[in-house]
Amino acid sequence: MTFFTSEYECKLDAKGRLVLPARIKSNLPGASGNELVIQRGFDPCLILYPMVEFNKIYSKIAGLSEFNEEYRKFQRNFFRGSSTVELDANARLLVPKPMLQYAQLKKEVIVIGMGNKIEIWNPELYNQQLIDDPAEFSDMARKLLDE
Repeated sequence: MTFFTSEYECKLDAKGRLVLPARIKSNLPGASGNELVIQRGFDPCLILYPMVEFNKIYSKIAGLSEFNEEYRKFQRNFFRGSSTVELDANARLLVPKPMLQYAQLKKEVIVIGMGNKIEIWNPELYNQQLIDDPAEFSDMARKLLDE
């Protein structure tokens, strides 16, 4: 089972390549570990999936009825924001230019392990998503985990 955690400060090189942190790289599944899917997130970030994890999502979304207009619209928008990428020998992946623009990525990026996937953020946008107040975080946890 794939399981990613932690937060990492990383850099993009001039060509838009990102070196994955060693801890992230070591948790990629064996044989298919060099093939990943990069996806536009619902938030202004990018999501990086190992192929085995993306296939689970693909099955759910591709299985939606083509006869439902809302499903078709969702499929169209979800899949247009996906690209297959491969890690090179130096554990780098080339982030497609449209995705760099979508997530407003420059030189500095934050990489976050999110269980079965990895998020890639512009640090300023990422900081806007964080909860600074411990009481607010506690209330959120109680509300979401008690459901």
